[in-house]
Amino acid sequence: MEEEATSQRRAQQPACKNDSTKQLPSSAGAKPLRHNPLLVVNFILMAVGSACGPLLLRAYFLHGGTRKWLSSLLTTAGWPLLLAPLSVSILSRRRHNRYGDTATRLFLMSPRLLVATVAVGLMTGLDDFLYAYGLAYLPVSTSSILVSTQLAFTAAFALLLVRQRFTAFSVIAVVLISVGAAMLGMNAGGGRPAGVTRVQYYAGFGMTLGAAALYGLVLPVVELSQARHAARAGAAVTYTLVMEMQIVIGFTATAFSAVGMLVNNDFQILVPNEVQMP
Repeated sequence: MEEEATSQRRAQQPACKNDSTKQLPSSAGAKPLRHNPLLVVNFILMAVGSACGPLLLRAYFLHGGTRKWLSSLLTTAGWPLLLAPLSVSILSRRRHNRYGDTATRLFLMSPRLLVATVAVGLMTGLDDFLYAYGLAYLPVSTSSILVSTQLAFTAAFALLLVRQRFTAFSVIAVVLISVGAAMLGMNAGGGRPAGVTRVQYYAGFGMTLGAAALYGLVLPVVELSQARHAARAGAAVTYTLVMEMQIVIGFTATAFSAVGMLVNNDFQILVPNEVQMP
């Protein structure tokens, strides 16, 4: 997931200041990228998922799929896979602290960070639904361009929440992305898939933009939550902490989509049509 790679990059960098948080402990021992194979693997997985995920999801809708909540759930349903690296990290910490004076904590998250992470998970679940709804009516190319506007929203929210200032490059990127999205909106008829009405196309267009805006908020919120936790705990953000946050986010987002499926009666598709319920 993109949040995972972003969070781990934050763990490698010196912490930033903002008006409501203290200066974080700096990570003076940050490794170059070539000396951090775990981060490289995460980047590769994120790139593969970002490229293949939209294609598979769009193929589902093109072949008659209509369950948007199910598509939303599948976006984060792989969160149990993170239990393996988290377990390895916990065992590694215990082995290195075998002769320490204090017992190794099983969980690094504080109650405040847990609450903030659950909130991020709910936002992620809603974002997944908006994205799935948009991709049901938009071509993959159009959806991808609209999703890229997330960079503009991320830059704006990062300025507001973590006081990360604009640079000339970020301003140019925001302008170009905004112009591209506006041009797509004015050419709705030319890029509309067969069988999709104009109303559905514009609804998908708006939902995808909403997903980009919401995810642009998620990343700065994650960074702010980690910054405040590190400032209170007086410790740097570690790989184990990032994994714990990702598991909570994935579980919460999946549960959010599961509730949507339950309300929308989507679980009935898991029962074969031949089976008659008494």
